[in-house]
Amino acid sequence: MLLQEKVFRPSETAQHHRQKILKILAKALSEANIKEPEKEVDAIAFTKGPGMGAPLQVGAIVARTLSLAWSLPLIPVNHCIGHIEMGRLITGANNPVVLYVSGGNTQIGIVKDGEVLSNPRDTFHAPPGEGFRPSETAQHHRQKILKILTKALSEGNIKEPEKEIDAIAFTKGPGMGAPLQVGAIVARTLSLAWSLPLIPVNHCIGHIEMGRLITGANNPVVLYVSGGNTQVISYSHYKYRVFGETIDIAVGNCLDRFARVVKLPNDPSPGYNIEQAAKKGSRLLELPYNVKGMDVAFSGILSLIESKAAQLLSSGEYTVEDLCFSLQETVFAMLVEITERAMAHTGSKELLVVGGVGCNKRLQEMAECMCAERGAHLFATDERFCIDNGAMIAQAGYLMHKAGLKCELEKSTITQRYRTDQVNVCWRTQ
Repeated sequence: MLLQEKVFRPSETAQHHRQKILKILAKALSEANIKEPEKEVDAIAFTKGPGMGAPLQVGAIVARTLSLAWSLPLIPVNHCIGHIEMGRLITGANNPVVLYVSGGNTQIGIVKDGEVLSNPRDTFHAPPGEGFRPSETAQHHRQKILKILTKALSEGNIKEPEKEIDAIAFTKGPGMGAPLQVGAIVARTLSLAWSLPLIPVNHCIGHIEMGRLITGANNPVVLYVSGGNTQVISYSHYKYRVFGETIDIAVGNCLDRFARVVKLPNDPSPGYNIEQAAKKGSRLLELPYNVKGMDVAFSGILSLIESKAAQLLSSGEYTVEDLCFSLQETVFAMLVEITERAMAHTGSKELLVVGGVGCNKRLQEMAECMCAERGAHLFATDERFCIDNGAMIAQAGYLMHKAGLKCELEKSTITQRYRTDQVNVCWRTQ
């Protein structure tokens, strides 16, 4: 009979590190009776290698964050040399021969009383013809997040964050797990280093609350359109209720994937480049119009135009600009239709468009036309606040903090599928 061999998996080991490392840090400080680490600790050392990449990254990012939070020097240590020097210390050996045996072992914002003090970001651009890969996006976050943190504190003129900041907010979800983990572990580390409460924020609600703050919208129907989400939302009884949504892929995903088909660049974004191309298009290709009650579906539209694009372009019957124009007109008409139904149902005279796709001027134009016919008002923001940004998470966190919400370190997990209507919106009364 063969016994299944149990091995260390990098992802599982890294997950264990993320779950335990700050508990161990708190315990270490307590056992050493260190009350003010920024004054009593001289330096932060971390394992540079060798070892499995994913677990090493967890330790490294916590070390970098503590180094920044406490203004202490950072010292990279070779794992094997650590064993040797500890062995020499404990045993008193002077110049030993050593036998070493071992097993397997990026946007930030600051908001104060509704004023955005800083909102820096560093955008990851996927290579041409490719989409976002979680591992590459997480790597970008690890490389940039502490530079962005330093920039945010500088722009916000924050000299003593442990005294001037009231809480640390982070994105709990929805989103890709690996990048979310980077933000969460930096937030947990800062919460511990500066003794500040930790506030988990729903990404969509961050968009909504920032949109309400910037535009002055009171109680709007919200059209939330991005690369990962497509929802029509309205507030009622302490919840942001979802009236309609995509039943397959998000509208931003649909546009981004078609941009790759027609070889549009990813910089500054595929959706932006589709918008610019569509302005030059004029010939409308008839595409499926998939509205199902209050919901929409985009995968069938994408499949059809993907399969026909090469033939239509080679024949000269349509240009790339025509196809971008046709796709944009069709999917935006679907979105405006279900949004109008939600406004009719709620009786709302306000529409707020948020999310990355909400920057699209043609979508805003179509929504404005619908609102004008209903005697309603359209609220939209520019790319500073429409696109994902740290200030929107800070603003939602600020409202949650004022309402007395926070979470324990042990419960500060990320949730890749974190629905908007799961959140208790206790900070709103109307």
